[in-house]
Amino acid sequence: MRAIVIDKPGGPGVLAWREVPDPLPGPGDVLIDVAASAVNRADVMQRQGLYDPPPGASPYPGLECSGVVAEVGSDVEDFKPGDRVCALLAGGGYAEKVAVPWQQVMRVPDGVSLVDAAALPEVACTVWSNVFMVARLRKGETLLVHGGASGIGTLAVQLAKAFGSRVVVTAGSAEKIARCLELGADEGIDYHEDDFAERVRADVILDIIGGEYLQGNVKALKTGGRLVVIGLQGGSKGELNLGALLAKRASVHGTTLRGRSVDEKGVVVRGVVDNVWPLVDAGAIRPVIHARVPLSDAAEAHKIMESGDHIGKILLVS
Repeated sequence: MRAIVIDKPGGPGVLAWREVPDPLPGPGDVLIDVAASAVNRADVMQRQGLYDPPPGASPYPGLECSGVVAEVGSDVEDFKPGDRVCALLAGGGYAEKVAVPWQQVMRVPDGVSLVDAAALPEVACTVWSNVFMVARLRKGETLLVHGGASGIGTLAVQLAKAFGSRVVVTAGSAEKIARCLELGADEGIDYHEDDFAERVRADVILDIIGGEYLQGNVKALKTGGRLVVIGLQGGSKGELNLGALLAKRASVHGTTLRGRSVDEKGVVVRGVVDNVWPLVDAGAIRPVIHARVPLSDAAEAHKIMESGDHIGKILLVS
């Protein structure tokens, strides 16, 4: 098969499309002929040498994919060759084939094309596990989403609205805010123009920025609020006012998804299938696709990601 290989850290130009050995599925694995993958911030960090794959994971980037089952291991009962699936990966999505534990595989929801289904696994699992499993967002509460026009943000807006919450987003342009409002957000804040901490009080905050936003996030929390930090685009360090946190009886959670065990990911995946997929089937949630780029031209897709101009997901199509 062919895959995107990173020989050394660097810019998008280090991504090379070449022949590599086929993956060897184990007894509990599903071998997928990849139709599409998607670009995530973690892929860019891996290319830059800042985020190594977990032990035992594929060395190739790609945290999600969609495709058709080619083969199943002897211990796999829930899937069979020919099934249309998408999957949450620890790596290896930028390839023509990938082997993945069956617990991380999901059937493609009705009404979504096989290619576009590649936009769903990482964002759906990230939003469900953090906003609902960790932060326990409830109907009527307010969710603040930083980076509302990102792949994660566009899914978080739709899912929180479907569960009856009020949603506020931050984004970097009027165009991005307008798109978030179209998806159901109740309010948008241009972070170039306004201070979100002065504008909103939220029960739950989903944050991809990290240190730079820490003080503002604590200020923006309501009493009993929950801050979930899932990214560090604004740095890994910030000053935390513990007095303010205690006075609000608030909490701060830091989480990642990639390095979790297969069983932990399986719990998240089952939650997504049970709670998110029915909304996708009903048309209440749809992946937002910014671009579809040939997998062999992954460098161009990374350039789009790093430009920051995209809204939604960037797909890599086999």
